[in-house]
Amino acid sequence: MKGVNKILRYMLPYWDKGALSIFYSLVGTLFSIFSFTMVIPFLGVLFNTQPRVTELVEWHFNTESVGNNFNFYLSQIIDTYGPEKALLSVSFLVVFFVLLKTFFQYMSNYVMAPLRSLVIRDIRNKLNTKILELQLSYFTEERKGDLISRMTGDVQEVEASIVRSLNNAIKMPLTMIIYLIILFIMSPMLTIIVIVLIPVSGFIIGRIGKSLRRKSIKGQAKLGLILSYIEETLFGLRIIKAFNSEKKIDDRFQKENNSYSKLMTRIWRKKELAGPFSEFMATVVIVLVMWYGGSLVLSESAIMSPQTFIAYLVIFSQIIPPAKEVSNVYYNLQRGLASLDRINGILDAEVTILVKENATPVKDFKNVIEYRNVSFKYIQDYVLKNVNLKIEKGKTIALVGQSGSGKSTLVDLLPRFYDILEGEIFIDGENIKDLNLVDLRNLMGNVNQESILFNDTIYNNIAFGMETATEEEIIAAAKVANAHEFILQTENGYQTNIGDRGTKLSGGQRQRVSIARAVLKNPPILILDEATSALDTESEKLVQDAIFNLMKNRTSIVIAHRLSTVRDADEICVLHEGEIVERGKHDVLLEQKGIYKKLHDLQMFA
Repeated sequence: MKGVNKILRYMLPYWDKGALSIFYSLVGTLFSIFSFTMVIPFLGVLFNTQPRVTELVEWHFNTESVGNNFNFYLSQIIDTYGPEKALLSVSFLVVFFVLLKTFFQYMSNYVMAPLRSLVIRDIRNKLNTKILELQLSYFTEERKGDLISRMTGDVQEVEASIVRSLNNAIKMPLTMIIYLIILFIMSPMLTIIVIVLIPVSGFIIGRIGKSLRRKSIKGQAKLGLILSYIEETLFGLRIIKAFNSEKKIDDRFQKENNSYSKLMTRIWRKKELAGPFSEFMATVVIVLVMWYGGSLVLSESAIMSPQTFIAYLVIFSQIIPPAKEVSNVYYNLQRGLASLDRINGILDAEVTILVKENATPVKDFKNVIEYRNVSFKYIQDYVLKNVNLKIEKGKTIALVGQSGSGKSTLVDLLPRFYDILEGEIFIDGENIKDLNLVDLRNLMGNVNQESILFNDTIYNNIAFGMETATEEEIIAAAKVANAHEFILQTENGYQTNIGDRGTKLSGGQRQRVSIARAVLKNPPILILDEATSALDTESEKLVQDAIFNLMKNRTSIVIAHRLSTVRDADEICVLHEGEIVERGKHDVLLEQKGIYKKLHDLQMFA
């Protein structure tokens, strides 16, 4: 089946468990057959039609040898102890074979249990690794909720629908084949009727299954959209309440949720066709077998004995459960493959930030950063156009301009969060694409407008990426960032958990923790992206002092809306529609009476 080979790749490392499970299942099937074939001698003894065998024959692996010798021992029991003891002996054999059958069935499921959990573990690990490898541009085109849905709901669907079903997808057909072989030995003509009707059922089930897969893909996509709405609601709850938009957001959610509910109803209705349809087809086959088999028993030549016919029916009845299970497996696989397609949408995504095999290691920044004829666009329109910029070591370069002018994009290209389309960026004369990516990013420290913190302790947030740092180094970094005092005032000091995204801290406190993290990293190049624009005056003063301490003896690239924070920069670059249109020191730019002066005057009047 198309797509199953993709899940088999994950199962291949654990093939030994799968093979052992199939082996146990087949052994259990054989004991099941033995138990049901006991019906023939049981009925023979009961109706006094059991053939008397007086001589043993040489044992061979065939039905004649085994049947003859079994009947010999049964005849001995009848002659010695009577038919009642013979019935009891056959009954004990049935119980014994059923016990062995159930034991091996349990062992089959027992060895499969770790395979299921290990395969799902591997898929989750690969998804997480892939997400960390993918470039930022991938996530600007995807909904976070949909990605979360793929990593949770779709993975669970694969586990429930594919991994569990694949075991039966192999075992059930093999079980049916074994039963069919036994039935064919008992009566070739009857068995041909059964075999002819199986493809008919398979064709109809296949058509329904393909439709189910298409609908399942839509269903999982809708679930991803619902999770995106939930994520947006939780993140924007303050704004939603401030604008009295609860009803609007609730209506949007309920509309999509109702649509998802209706789609899932159609999916489940279609899936529930499997059981009734399989049962109907099984009934048709049973009626045909009973009619034709009965005619063989009633014929003058008595082609089949009554007890053999009854045994045939009993064994045939054991084909029905695996046949129904095969149809269920097919439906489950279609639903699971729909989820697997969505998972593979992430796993097969192209990683565009490539690292060369013999990338140049770099441990320090010595002289200059140079942007040379750099142009960049996210989708259609260019965000940066033919930018040329040199940043010498130890200098502070400020980037100013209206929103959307390309300031953040310009600095995002330096650590290769995105790769440039045209032009080149050099560090100390080396193209950044030729440098080791880990080394390149180790040269830089970032402090963003929105502090990115994790649901962990203050200590671990400062030490993020620098896990080998000592407690003394972390405290020293916090002091440089003007964070030490407020940290000591929290409930558990440095071991205080700051909540999801640091919500237990104020905006200024979050920024100072971010600055402490950058101080601890001690990078030669510092990128400050509007780090104080969202703070009140008191917090801004504390954060600005912390930033001043951080910038000492470093090469700094500062993005700011508030021009007062970059007056002392060595060079201010004014960006407009993706181009550097003005550059120079604060006083020089004011004298030019260009865009910078307009921005300055607007802020002064504001």
